[in-house]
Amino acid sequence: MTLFTAEGLIRASVRGRSKGVVDPPSMLWGAYRRWLTTQTRPFPTDGVPADVDGWLVAQPVLYARRAPGNACLSGLQRDAMGTLARPANPDSKGCGAVMRSAPFGLLRRGPETSFEHAVEGAVLTHGHPTGYLAAGAFAWIIATVLAGASIAEATVSALARLSAERSGREVTAALRAALSRAAQGAPTPERVESLGGGWVAEEALSIAVYCSVAAANAAAAANAANDPRVALLAAVNHSGDSHSTGAICGNLVGVAGGEQALPADWVRELEGYELVGRVADDLVTEFENTATVADAFGAATTPWAARYPGH
Repeated sequence: MTLFTAEGLIRASVRGRSKGVVDPPSMLWGAYRRWLTTQTRPFPTDGVPADVDGWLVAQPVLYARRAPGNACLSGLQRDAMGTLARPANPDSKGCGAVMRSAPFGLLRRGPETSFEHAVEGAVLTHGHPTGYLAAGAFAWIIATVLAGASIAEATVSALARLSAERSGREVTAALRAALSRAAQGAPTPERVESLGGGWVAEEALSIAVYCSVAAANAAAAANAANDPRVALLAAVNHSGDSHSTGAICGNLVGVAGGEQALPADWVRELEGYELVGRVADDLVTEFENTATVADAFGAATTPWAARYPGH
């Protein structure tokens, strides 16, 4: 879903540039519905039909079943798109919306824009305030780290932003607990599990922040280089929702150190690595080199707009 988040944001930007229509939620809704296709239908054995909307949904590797959450499935199977006023699944605060929200932080439009877009994207499937505010806080942290802050500094900044939200108490408490545990030394399974299992949004974000900040603090205390493997191993070695907390932690240490900081042998074994890199490069091209895209391909024509149609 992270890849489809990026695709939806690119297509929303193309639409805004070419048609003057700025509506990221509806483009994200379309992108997530394409993701839904990959998780509810088999990949066509005779090839994807030519009229399939977009190139990403035509990638065979995405049709592997990846334990999609019930809120994601039910929210996207609705006829009506969830909104902040009428969110889908208003009682759901699962971690699915947080897991897919890193691309919102990469827009280079400031943390507030990232926060708002992540919230708008989250309510398509997760309508509990803790669910969508955790997604917004995560996008804020990513955007702030991208601007040069440490993960700990970005988390403190996100706490200040959450203070403006009447329903932000659970996310605030979880992030404060993460920073408190991180000050106690290198990450341990016991401290990870003291933050919860990661099955719900605030716990998953808290565990990921804890692992990344604790690992960085321990490296600094030892006057050693920060090894992202320490954070990542801590994030996946516990009895809770470890694949979710590992993914969120990977987003954090990845934006903090860049791809070059990640273990090369791990990266080589990452399923779909080339596809992930291609979508990431396209996101950078659209949001950091928009003028180049427009000059090379025009506002709404030829290869780029064909790849990311703004409809």
